Amino acid sequence: MDKAKDIKLVILDVDGVMTDGRIVIDDNGVESRNFDIKDGMGVIVMIMSGIEVAIITSKKSGAVRHRAEELKIKRFYEGIRKKTEPYEEMLKELNITDAQVAYVGDDLVDLSMMKRVGLPIAVGDAVEDVKRCAAYVTRARGGHGAVREVAELILQSQDKWEKVLSKVG
Repeated sequence: MDKAKDIKLVILDVDGVMTDGRIVIDDNGVESRNFDIKDGMGVIVMIMSGIEVAIITSKKSGAVRHRAEELKIKRFYEGIRKKTEPYEEMLKELNITDAQVAYVGDDLVDLSMMKRVGLPIAVGDAVEDVKRCAAYVTRARGGHGAVREVAELILQSQDKWEKVLSKVG
Protein backbone atom coordinates (compact mmCIF):
# COMPACT_ATOMS: atom_id res chain seq x y z
CA MET A 1 0.00 0.00 0.00
CA ASP A 2 1.58 3.25 -1.18
CA LYS A 3 0.19 5.43 1.62
CA ALA A 4 1.96 3.25 4.20
CA LYS A 5 5.43 3.76 2.73
CA ASP A 6 6.00 7.19 4.27
CA ILE A 7 4.38 6.66 7.67
CA LYS A 8 6.52 7.92 10.56
CA LEU A 9 3.83 8.11 13.27
CA VAL A 10 0.99 5.72 14.11
CA ILE A 11 -1.69 7.04 16.46
CA LEU A 12 -3.95 4.56 18.20
CA ASP A 13 -7.32 4.98 19.83
CA VAL A 14 -7.71 2.59 22.79
CA ASP A 15 -11.23 1.31 23.42
CA GLY A 16 -12.31 -0.65 20.37
CA VAL A 17 -8.82 -0.58 18.78
CA MET A 18 -6.30 -1.79 21.35
CA THR A 19 -9.14 -3.49 23.23
CA ASP A 20 -12.34 -5.17 22.11
CA GLY A 21 -14.30 -2.15 23.32
CA ARG A 22 -15.69 -3.76 26.44
CA ILE A 23 -15.00 -2.25 29.85
CA VAL A 24 -15.50 -4.52 32.84
CA ILE A 25 -16.41 -2.72 36.06
CA ASP A 26 -16.27 -4.73 39.28
CA ASP A 27 -18.36 -4.21 42.44
CA ASN A 28 -15.82 -1.68 43.72
CA GLY A 29 -16.01 0.40 40.54
CA VAL A 30 -12.60 -0.76 39.31
CA GLU A 31 -12.36 -0.89 35.52
CA SER A 32 -10.43 -3.47 33.55
CA ARG A 33 -9.76 -4.00 29.87
CA ASN A 34 -8.33 -6.85 27.80
CA PHE A 35 -5.34 -6.25 25.53
CA ASP A 36 -4.13 -8.64 22.81
CA ILE A 37 -0.51 -9.78 23.16
CA LYS A 38 -0.07 -9.79 19.36
CA ASP A 39 -1.11 -6.14 19.23
CA GLY A 40 1.53 -5.42 21.86
CA MET A 41 4.18 -7.08 19.73
CA GLY A 42 2.98 -4.98 16.78
CA VAL A 43 3.59 -1.81 18.79
CA ILE A 44 7.01 -3.04 19.90
CA VAL A 45 8.20 -3.87 16.39
CA MET A 46 7.00 -0.53 15.01
CA ILE A 47 8.95 1.34 17.71
CA MET A 48 11.93 -0.96 17.17
CA SER A 49 11.79 -0.08 13.45
CA GLY A 50 11.85 3.67 14.06
CA ILE A 51 8.13 4.40 13.77
CA GLU A 52 6.70 6.57 16.53
CA VAL A 53 3.59 5.20 18.21
CA ALA A 54 1.16 7.36 20.15
CA ILE A 55 -2.06 6.83 22.06
CA ILE A 56 -4.76 9.48 22.23
CA THR A 57 -7.77 8.52 24.31
CA SER A 58 -10.69 10.45 25.74
CA LYS A 59 -10.78 8.35 28.90
CA LYS A 60 -8.36 8.13 31.81
CA SER A 61 -7.47 4.62 32.88
CA GLY A 62 -4.72 3.17 35.04
CA ALA A 63 -4.83 -0.05 33.00
CA VAL A 64 -4.27 1.84 29.74
CA ARG A 65 -1.52 3.97 31.27
CA HIS A 66 0.18 0.81 32.54
CA ARG A 67 -0.09 -0.85 29.12
CA ALA A 68 1.40 2.22 27.40
CA GLU A 69 4.33 2.20 29.84
CA GLU A 70 4.80 -1.54 29.39
CA LEU A 71 5.00 -1.08 25.60
CA LYS A 72 7.34 1.94 25.95
CA ILE A 73 4.88 4.27 24.22
CA LYS A 74 6.26 7.71 25.06
CA ARG A 75 3.48 9.74 23.46
CA PHE A 76 0.50 8.95 25.67
CA TYR A 77 -2.41 11.39 25.90
CA GLU A 78 -5.39 10.53 28.09
CA GLY A 79 -8.52 12.42 29.02
CA ILE A 80 -8.38 14.24 25.69
CA ARG A 81 -11.63 15.63 24.31
CA LYS A 82 -10.16 17.26 21.20
CA LYS A 83 -7.71 14.76 19.74
CA THR A 84 -6.40 17.24 17.18
CA GLU A 85 -4.64 19.30 19.89
CA PRO A 86 -1.98 16.74 20.88
CA TYR A 87 -1.85 15.75 17.21
CA GLU A 88 -0.76 19.27 16.22
CA GLU A 89 1.91 19.16 18.95
CA MET A 90 3.28 15.86 17.64
CA LEU A 91 3.43 17.12 14.04
CA LYS A 92 5.56 20.06 15.19
CA GLU A 93 7.76 18.03 17.56
CA LEU A 94 8.47 15.35 14.97
CA ASN A 95 8.62 17.80 12.04
CA ILE A 96 6.25 15.68 9.95
CA THR A 97 3.15 16.25 7.85
CA ASP A 98 -0.34 14.77 7.87
CA ALA A 99 0.70 12.48 5.00
CA GLN A 100 3.25 10.78 7.28
CA VAL A 101 0.69 9.83 9.93
CA ALA A 102 -1.59 6.81 10.28
CA TYR A 103 -4.52 6.84 12.68
CA VAL A 104 -6.37 3.70 13.78
CA GLY A 105 -9.95 4.16 14.95
CA ASP A 106 -13.26 2.42 15.38
CA ASP A 107 -16.01 4.93 16.20
CA LEU A 108 -17.44 8.33 15.35
CA VAL A 109 -15.13 10.25 17.72
CA ASP A 110 -12.22 9.12 15.52
CA LEU A 111 -13.51 10.68 12.30
CA SER A 112 -11.94 14.11 12.80
CA MET A 113 -8.50 12.53 13.12
CA MET A 114 -9.08 10.08 10.30
CA LYS A 115 -9.98 12.94 7.95
CA ARG A 116 -6.66 14.66 8.71
CA VAL A 117 -4.07 11.91 8.42
CA GLY A 118 -2.45 10.39 5.35
CA LEU A 119 -3.41 6.84 6.24
CA PRO A 120 -6.76 6.51 8.04
CA ILE A 121 -7.33 2.94 9.23
CA ALA A 122 -10.49 1.35 10.63
CA VAL A 123 -10.51 -1.87 12.61
CA GLY A 124 -12.61 -4.68 11.16
CA ASP A 125 -15.53 -4.16 13.53
CA ALA A 126 -15.57 -0.35 13.32
CA VAL A 127 -18.85 1.45 12.69
CA GLU A 128 -19.74 1.89 9.01
CA ASP A 129 -19.04 5.65 8.88
CA VAL A 130 -15.49 5.02 10.09
CA LYS A 131 -14.98 2.20 7.60
CA ARG A 132 -16.12 4.49 4.77
CA CYS A 133 -13.57 7.12 5.84
CA ALA A 134 -10.71 4.60 5.99
CA ALA A 135 -8.09 3.97 3.33
CA TYR A 136 -7.61 0.53 4.90
CA VAL A 137 -9.90 -1.67 6.98
CA THR A 138 -8.25 -4.44 8.97
CA ARG A 139 -9.49 -8.00 8.74
CA ALA A 140 -8.98 -8.30 12.48
CA ARG A 141 -11.39 -6.79 14.99
CA GLY A 142 -10.33 -4.25 17.57
CA GLY A 143 -8.53 -5.90 20.48
CA HIS A 144 -8.01 -9.06 18.42
CA GLY A 145 -4.89 -8.38 16.36
CA ALA A 146 -5.90 -5.25 14.42
CA VAL A 147 -2.91 -3.24 15.67
CA ARG A 148 -0.57 -6.10 14.75
CA GLU A 149 -2.09 -6.19 11.26
CA VAL A 150 -1.45 -2.44 10.92
CA ALA A 151 2.17 -2.91 12.05
CA GLU A 152 2.75 -5.62 9.47
CA LEU A 153 1.09 -3.56 6.71
CA ILE A 154 3.26 -0.53 7.39
CA LEU A 155 6.52 -2.39 7.99
CA GLN A 156 6.06 -4.57 4.89
CA SER A 157 5.28 -1.46 2.80
CA GLN A 158 8.51 0.11 4.06
CA ASP A 159 10.55 -3.06 3.43
CA LYS A 160 11.32 -3.36 7.16
CA TRP A 161 9.45 -6.59 7.93
CA GLU A 162 12.29 -8.97 7.05
CA LYS A 163 14.61 -7.07 9.40
CA VAL A 164 11.99 -7.40 12.16
CA LEU A 165 11.83 -11.15 11.57
CA SER A 166 15.60 -11.47 11.78
CA LYS A 167 15.71 -9.51 15.07
CA VAL A 168 12.85 -11.16 16.92
CA GLY A 169 12.72 -14.58 15.27
